[in-house]
Amino acid sequence: MDSHWRQSILAAVLTAIVSLSACGRPGATESGAASGVAPQAASVPAAPPADTTGGFDGTRAYKHVEQLVAIGPHSPGTDGIHRAQDYILSQLKSFGCPVEEQDFHASTIIGDVAMKNIIVKIPADNPHIILYATHYDSKKLDNFVGADDGGSSTGVMLEFGRLLCGRKNRVTIWIAFFDGEEAFGEWSANDSTFGSRELAASMALSGKLPSLKAMILADMVGPANLLIKRESSSTPWLTNTIWSTAARLGYGNIFVNETESVEDDHDPFLQRGVAATDLIDLDVPYWHTIRDTLDKIDPRSLAITGHVLIESLPEIENKAI
Repeated sequence: MDSHWRQSILAAVLTAIVSLSACGRPGATESGAASGVAPQAASVPAAPPADTTGGFDGTRAYKHVEQLVAIGPHSPGTDGIHRAQDYILSQLKSFGCPVEEQDFHASTIIGDVAMKNIIVKIPADNPHIILYATHYDSKKLDNFVGADDGGSSTGVMLEFGRLLCGRKNRVTIWIAFFDGEEAFGEWSANDSTFGSRELAASMALSGKLPSLKAMILADMVGPANLLIKRESSSTPWLTNTIWSTAARLGYGNIFVNETESVEDDHDPFLQRGVAATDLIDLDVPYWHTIRDTLDKIDPRSLAITGHVLIESLPEIENKAI
């Protein structure tokens, strides 16, 4: 650490002592994120109480995002992603979730990269499977922590797992945390979605794919002004189920009836004939920039997303049986 940084940190500490109202968490500026901790807003909006969102705790989900961001950049094959894996695994095991690790190697433009999918498999009397998923890797960019792009939906799925692992479900539920969603270069069919392609292929080879009745992907669900459009290639009945649930819950201004086309981790399943849909808000100015930091994340948006997921599950289960 050079003298300029020592002086900057000292000044910041003195300022914090003098001004008790400045309660922001310690972090780095966008251009100086070498510490691996992204800046956070001084005041975080409160999530709605969990008893108003089907038991889903937006504050808990936010804390998971906070921990992932504190790890710093975590692109595939790095020390950062190994720390992210340890965190995700430790949390899931603390919830009593049955967890499997799917280790694989991906051939990428930067060479062979070891990757890991983390999969919760919650058994039920009915063997038909509903799969919920997110990616947890961050894009390979200097100082990119991916608070929204990867972090927000990972936080949601961790909290979702806490709820589902503690109860009896009508059908088998899987929750997948995919490695390697982000492209190492320019997005293409061969340079992206490594983890979801691996899981879809392995389910096909094992004969499990016919049991998979629905796949629901979440990705980038953390902005304060959350706006989720219908993804145009997604399966209509599954999208309709989720959007009608959102409307019933009063979120019709968030889950809107506009459409957009997005290539994402649901595609490998759609291509194999599985009903799948994608919940994503790409209409953000910080996408794939180092401005995708913790201050962009609103616990209320995480709570809304989780509320819709948990309340739409019974109808999806009905179709899966």
